[in-house]
Amino acid sequence: MLKNEKELVLACQRNDPKAQTIFYDLYKGRLLGVCRRYARTGAEAEDIFQEAFIKIFKNLHTLEKIESVNYWVKSSVIRTAIDHYRHTVHEREQVGYDSVLEFSDNEENIFSSLSREQVLEIINQLPDGYRMVINLYLIDGYTHANIAEMLNITEGTSKSQLSRGRDLLKKELMKIGYDKM
Repeated sequence: MLKNEKELVLACQRNDPKAQTIFYDLYKGRLLGVCRRYARTGAEAEDIFQEAFIKIFKNLHTLEKIESVNYWVKSSVIRTAIDHYRHTVHEREQVGYDSVLEFSDNEENIFSSLSREQVLEIINQLPDGYRMVINLYLIDGYTHANIAEMLNITEGTSKSQLSRGRDLLKKELMKIGYDKM
């Protein structure tokens, strides 16, 4: 049995099928939720995750710092979700620049009172462009410059989509009875 994550990664780099199964199962529990944030359905999230792990196993030999495997795998999953988005969405919404407003304390309280599944459901109802930017910016912590590069949009579009996505989130919250704003 493998003693630690470093041994697990090294065994995966040697294409050990048992180690690959353990590695896959370890990260499936951790990162399938990330895929669900970027996908419209559970099946789509599974597809993204499967596609990500094909890439991960194909490129695991390029990982130089084994101690950064968690970050590397999560980044690979997010990039795969973005690639999936690019391939499945034929027309991306392009909206003008609006200033980005921060959530008020009251709005953050509303989000904290919702379950993770409720927030995911609300986010998944958003148009694709808004959903992608909200996931990348608010949840995964990317900058607008990073998002612009990843999605092939301008920083202004990223900021605008974040702002408008937040507005739509507020409206959805009000629809489900959280009109405490």
